[in-house]
Amino acid sequence: MSPTLRSLSVRNYRLFAAGQLVSLMGTWMQLTAQDWLVLQLGGGGLALGGVLALQFLPVLLFGLYAGVLADRYDKRRVLLATQTSAGLVALTLAILTATGVVTLPLVYVLAGLLGVVQAFDTPTRQAFIVEMVGRDDLPNAVALNSVTFNSARIAGPALAGVLIGVVGSAAVFGANAASYLAVLAALLAMHRDELRPARPVRRARGQLREGLRYVVSRRELLLPIVLVGFIGALGLNFPVTLALAARYEFGGSAATYGTLVATLALGSLIGAVLAARRARPTMRLLVGAAFAFGLLEATTGVMPTLASFAVLLVPTGAAILTFTTAANASVQMAAGEQMRGRVMALYILVFLGTTPLGAPLIGWLSGSFGPRVGLIVGGLGSAVAAAVIAWLLRRASRPQISTQPPDASDSAAASRARHATRRSRAVAASGSASGVATRCTTPRAALARASGPSGAPAGCSATGTGSTPRSS
Repeated sequence: MSPTLRSLSVRNYRLFAAGQLVSLMGTWMQLTAQDWLVLQLGGGGLALGGVLALQFLPVLLFGLYAGVLADRYDKRRVLLATQTSAGLVALTLAILTATGVVTLPLVYVLAGLLGVVQAFDTPTRQAFIVEMVGRDDLPNAVALNSVTFNSARIAGPALAGVLIGVVGSAAVFGANAASYLAVLAALLAMHRDELRPARPVRRARGQLREGLRYVVSRRELLLPIVLVGFIGALGLNFPVTLALAARYEFGGSAATYGTLVATLALGSLIGAVLAARRARPTMRLLVGAAFAFGLLEATTGVMPTLASFAVLLVPTGAAILTFTTAANASVQMAAGEQMRGRVMALYILVFLGTTPLGAPLIGWLSGSFGPRVGLIVGGLGSAVAAAVIAWLLRRASRPQISTQPPDASDSAAASRARHATRRSRAVAASGSASGVATRCTTPRAALARASGPSGAPAGCSATGTGSTPRSS
């Protein structure tokens, strides 16, 4: 099998990827229809930002505890529960929309409920990947996961844009509810004896704080997560900016919005395929991709026509996917087996949980000054964050060279120590030849001070073979 697709040779991962492709396509269809429904119900940029914030706010509240549970319990069983719950939320939204009783507050409530489910589902799902494929194929599996995700991002919004006009939003929500059956079937069909489950962590106090200390103490975990937080808060608010750009900047419809989202996803898919060919991501790739994404997003904001706007979304999507794939794989590879659930929970908390902090700001800027301003501010903020992290990495890796000349007394002391060490070796050799052994009780650094009357250094005793030791 091609190195790009090597993880698909694992049966359990193949089932997982197939189920995810169907379910994620339904999820992107629902998110597209939900954004359009908010606009139809009279909401604007602030309302879109509010829905997005409520959907990700639970990650801030429950994300870290979800990581503790992922380390304690069977991840496959946890996923069965979370995927079932997400399907029920989608079904509820479909029924409310079909009966005509849906309101903007109800959309807010359901977005929040879905966010609670995702808070427990996402870190468990991320940590489950290595149990299917092992450490060696983990970077490839993460990249292929991104290929699946972005393939769904291309097909889902484009299909939703057509279906909303033909059969309405309620049917789109219903299709998403049915798509969760594919994930549940895949999880149930897995061969459990082929999984590589981590040894469960026993319930104990302080496990959440232990996970935080673990991340803070390791630069290879901390810096990628910090950068992911800035990019998530400032740069990844496309559901707000693209929806507003499609409707108000270019005077389009739901199909226009779906096309823009699909174009961004096309670039992400290209980035994911390229990422699947890499053996292991580097920190330079991580920072460089984040910086390139920021500049590309800001440049997209100044494109004058719909065509040029859409075209530039392709390299923007490739850059963001390169960054997120590198960040995800590097954090998972650096995390210990029994810490992976908590580490990935913190990663997801920062990645998704910072969105409630940035989405209202970007939504307000986009609604007040136009979606172009939201893209420019988000892009430039992301580029600045990447530049700061690059500077910190360079400073941390710079060797510390003393500018003070060595003190003369220090040089003399070092010389005396070397001379005493050579002398002690000579004494030991001569003692051995004459049947006398030398036993030292003083640290070698102190050998330069004096020598004992036996010819051995101070702090040592000379003993005849088979005789009683005598002190110096």
